[in-house]
Amino acid sequence: MTRVSQGAPARAPVDQPLIATVIGDPAGVGPEVCVKALTLDGAPCSSRHVLIGSVDAVRLAAAASGLEPRIRQVGSPREIGASLSEIAIFDPGSLPKTAWTIGKPGAASGRAVVEWVRLAERWASEGLIDGWIMAPVDSHSLKLSGQIESIDDLQPAGTYLLRVSPSLRVVPITEHISITEVPSSVTISAVSALVALVDETFKRWGVRGARIGVAGLNPHAMGREDRDAIAPAVERERAVGRQVEGPISPDSIFRLAMEGRYDVVVSMYHDQGQIALKTAAFEGACTIYIGLDHVRLTVPHGSAMEIAGKGIAQHASMASAMKMAESLCAGRGFGGED
Repeated sequence: MTRVSQGAPARAPVDQPLIATVIGDPAGVGPEVCVKALTLDGAPCSSRHVLIGSVDAVRLAAAASGLEPRIRQVGSPREIGASLSEIAIFDPGSLPKTAWTIGKPGAASGRAVVEWVRLAERWASEGLIDGWIMAPVDSHSLKLSGQIESIDDLQPAGTYLLRVSPSLRVVPITEHISITEVPSSVTISAVSALVALVDETFKRWGVRGARIGVAGLNPHAMGREDRDAIAPAVERERAVGRQVEGPISPDSIFRLAMEGRYDVVVSMYHDQGQIALKTAAFEGACTIYIGLDHVRLTVPHGSAMEIAGKGIAQHASMASAMKMAESLCAGRGFGGED
């Protein structure tokens, strides 16, 4: 189903944002990439950070990675200081160490993730934190929890997922729908609403005059949907002053964006953009939710149960997400390059 949003009221940028990170499934690589991103060279340093999740999982991840950070449990976001020499963590205490096993999906892990995500959203809605990040979760654990059916259920209604890599930014009008449903989801209202939301959101983050490219649906952008839905939507948004072009042939638009012609590409379905982005650059990419009044991100990889506990997970995507959250919350755009 297409998610349509009218945008959200702006939250004023702050000099030293407070950013929370849900550690993801405790049995996966989430705790490890969080610890590494906060500890190793190139770690975020211009904001205050707090983890949400199992302190046992974080300690085990640190040990598996050969790291010895100072880990301090806190009772609320108000206790987070500006120290860069420690990892602050809020543990609700609802997940006993004996309830989960590293490398194995489980119902207890899934229930804990749902609780931690809801806590982060509540903190954000109450203004206790400026933004938050979700580390990798596991679809099997979530389903076993009996509380939600899939990862899609963790996406708030009225939001879209903007994928950002060092060379490309892409946001689709729909997520995980059947390819047979895609053509009917490409409508004037859906394309127009997303272009408007992207433009307004970028302004809020400090990116003025974003150049938006809209991908066509069909080869060479020469199908019925391109003519009857995408083109009119683009003209509607151009008429109100947005810098948008399209439909652009889907076999060309991503290369044009990587070469600097567009700041972001609006794609017509999930895989159309994801294939391009993951081919261009996978490590160091992150995903940003748009349509909220606060900053929320996640990483574009899964819980990787098969390597959990081995200390070998790459943390570039999590480090990128943390730095991106810092920049967006401070109104500096995408890492200060815009």
